[in-house]
Amino acid sequence: MKAILFDQPGPPEALYMGAIPVPSPGKGELLIRVRAAALNRADLLQRKGNYPALPGESPVLGLELAGEVAAVGPEVTQWTGGEAVCGLAGGGAYAEYALLREELVLPLPEGWTWEMGAAIPEAFLTAWQSLVWLGKTQPGERVLIHAGASGVGTAAIQLARELGAEVWVTASAAKHGLCLELGAFQCIDYKTTDFVEALRGFEQGVWPDVIVDCIGGSYFQRNLQALRMDGRLVLLALMGGARIDQADLSPLLRKRLTIMGSTLRNRSLEYKSQLARDLYAFAWPRFADGRLKPVIGKVFPWTEAVQAHQYMETNQNQGKIVLTLPLQ
Repeated sequence: MKAILFDQPGPPEALYMGAIPVPSPGKGELLIRVRAAALNRADLLQRKGNYPALPGESPVLGLELAGEVAAVGPEVTQWTGGEAVCGLAGGGAYAEYALLREELVLPLPEGWTWEMGAAIPEAFLTAWQSLVWLGKTQPGERVLIHAGASGVGTAAIQLARELGAEVWVTASAAKHGLCLELGAFQCIDYKTTDFVEALRGFEQGVWPDVIVDCIGGSYFQRNLQALRMDGRLVLLALMGGARIDQADLSPLLRKRLTIMGSTLRNRSLEYKSQLARDLYAFAWPRFADGRLKPVIGKVFPWTEAVQAHQYMETNQNQGKIVLTLPLQ
């Protein structure tokens, strides 16, 4: 089968179309005929050699996909073949066929395109984990989401809204319209405004209970400043650096703050399968009636994977970037 490969870590141009064997589904696995796969920052890191595939997982890029069940392995009970599904992969989505664990496969909502299905799993599972499992977001609380127009950000805005929270985001000014449309209460242009000062100046101080952050080092001190008493910081990535120089940690004690760092890729199957069941129970009825939706910023044919990676690296996207495979 065809797959998007790279031989050595490097820039987007390291990617090329190659050929590898079609994988065989093992116990509890499904073989999926991939119709669309979405990009994640983890793909860029893996391509650069900074986030290798976990042992036993495909070294091919791609963590979320949509497609048809082509074959099932032993002890699969919920699927027989031919169903339209989406799901979270340990790797391998940039290929004509990929393996998914049965526990991480979800039905494609009725009437949806393959692109829409591929834009759900990683983004919405990460956002749900951040807001609910880690952040313990409650109705009436205030949530600040950094990079609000990203794939995870657009999912988190909608989920926080549906949880009854007031949603604030940081994003460049050109992306505020999308964030407001999805349910954000206020948007802060991080390029021109310090988000702490913006929060302080709004009605004599509007401090968040929960912050979902993918920036890291350059935002850490200001996140501590911004959180209210008993606030929770959920750190998902380090796009703004991994080091903090001379941080003032006194707000941690004074305000009884909780800081959590998390990834999804290296979680146990049991953890991810329970997370998927929880998201399915909450989100699928809302996908069906339109209260929730995946946000797709740009679609590339998978033959343009290089251009798709270049596009993500320039931070132009609003929502998910999706690769589509030709129908055969």
